[in-house]
Amino acid sequence: MITTLNLAALAALVPALLISPEAERRDARFWGTLALAIAGPLIALILVFDGHWQTGFAAALWLGVVASLLLFALIVGNSPVAARLTPLVIAHALAIGTLATAFAGTESRAYAPAAPGVWLATHIALSIVTYGVVTLAALAGLAVFLQERALKRRQPTRLTRLLPPVLAGETLQFRLLQTAAALLTVGLVSGIAVEVVSTGRWLRVDHKTVLVMAALAAVIGVLVAHARIGLRGRRFGRMVLVAYLLLTLAYPGVKFVTDVVLARG
Repeated sequence: MITTLNLAALAALVPALLISPEAERRDARFWGTLALAIAGPLIALILVFDGHWQTGFAAALWLGVVASLLLFALIVGNSPVAARLTPLVIAHALAIGTLATAFAGTESRAYAPAAPGVWLATHIALSIVTYGVVTLAALAGLAVFLQERALKRRQPTRLTRLLPPVLAGETLQFRLLQTAAALLTVGLVSGIAVEVVSTGRWLRVDHKTVLVMAALAAVIGVLVAHARIGLRGRRFGRMVLVAYLLLTLAYPGVKFVTDVVLARG
């Protein structure tokens, strides 16, 4: 059943990819296919979770997909040019969803929290939203990279003609990073609160904590470099990608090690 739900969630993403060349219109077809793309994975997650929070690798991947798609819909509602990221956003969702489907059989356990529900729920929600924001920032950075490369070579491609202009992509990326910096900071504070309430310790220094702190340092560093020395373009995008990779290692990466590597070992 889990594999069937994963395949259905993947199928729900395809229509949005097919109409992505016309995404900037933000017409009924665009919103309808985007709603379907969100609903498919979301419903699959609800059915898999069955009222209990799950900690599996595949579930973590699908949570990231749903978060990025929901945030993307909110951003597009306020910024028409952001809709031009649709090809990259949906392609990324399909790639991550395919990976989640491949590991759909990995062990997933219901999570019994030691901390009070409100603290844990807040921390988990912040973590998921933060990962979604950084994912979109990385995709905006990828769009800027592709556009700059096409301009340098004077060879625009079919894909780059669909993506946002360089300046618009950089502006979107910068705003997303500012949001990510704030969310990462609040997320660390909420994580400390959960740790204090559940164990009495202020901070547990593990792989996840170190990676999240490194991601926060990378985000703040690139924002400071942008403000002081005008860092932009490819170098800016590379730093955003570093932050994205660090958070990927911190969230689904840790679950991959615990639920796949160690479980099979």
